[in-house]
Amino acid sequence: MADAAPYHVRMSEVPWEIVEHYDATEEDARIRHGFAQLELLRTQEIIRRFLPPRPLTILDVGGATGVHAAWLADDGHHVQIFDVVERHVEAAAKLTASSPTVTAEWGDGRHLPCPDDSADAALLLGPLYHLIEREDRLLALREAARVVRPGGRVFAATISRFASLFDGLDQGFLFDDEGARMIDEDLATGQHRNPTGDPRWFTTAYFHRPGEVRQECMDAGLEVLTVVGVEGLAGWLGHLAERWEVPSDREAIMRAAAITEGEESLLGLSAHVVAVTAVR
Repeated sequence: MADAAPYHVRMSEVPWEIVEHYDATEEDARIRHGFAQLELLRTQEIIRRFLPPRPLTILDVGGATGVHAAWLADDGHHVQIFDVVERHVEAAAKLTASSPTVTAEWGDGRHLPCPDDSADAALLLGPLYHLIEREDRLLALREAARVVRPGGRVFAATISRFASLFDGLDQGFLFDDEGARMIDEDLATGQHRNPTGDPRWFTTAYFHRPGEVRQECMDAGLEVLTVVGVEGLAGWLGHLAERWEVPSDREAIMRAAAITEGEESLLGLSAHVVAVTAVR
């Protein structure tokens, strides 16, 4: 394993506002409960569909406190969590203490401290959100391709270019001058900035058009198997929260998202879009 750079040097590469955002919010806890579980359960469904049915070594890059590592470990996999937020790594240590098949350490997806061909799969369910420059995103994708064995899977999640527009309609900040200006900038450039620091408006991020993530994966040398929408329209319909608590209704909501997941004309409607790829 390559020697890692000192922590204070590595931290300088991570924009302060991103670390500050995740220090102030409980992002993992958000998707563990209530209607927000739609994102978690659909992501599980997609990943399980494309992983072979045997114990694997999986890198969870940007894995935060281990929300995905926990269920992957329960499925019998060995999971290595890497994250750039120190508080996340410390919290993930609680999971590693109770699960011998999970490890957690500081790690930047652009420079993973892992040997070539050392994993069976990699999850990038967050790093591409916060890499504003295309070259940095390609670097992260190439790193995943480097450390995953040929034939292994790389799952790359992105936020839809239209997410802030739909969220603005739902939450009402489309009708606020500052909110509307921010949404216009997101739509025009994909580069999301939140100068207000309001946690409802997220933090520095890049919002992809669906075709972009496919092209970036291809340009990184990965074979794209499919690109799917995670939540579909349901993710924006807050009134479904009550129905989510009814098992049969929850199943119907999940089924609706699955039915439309591969429809290209609807991909940007999902808040999150996942590219499922294979290492050549």
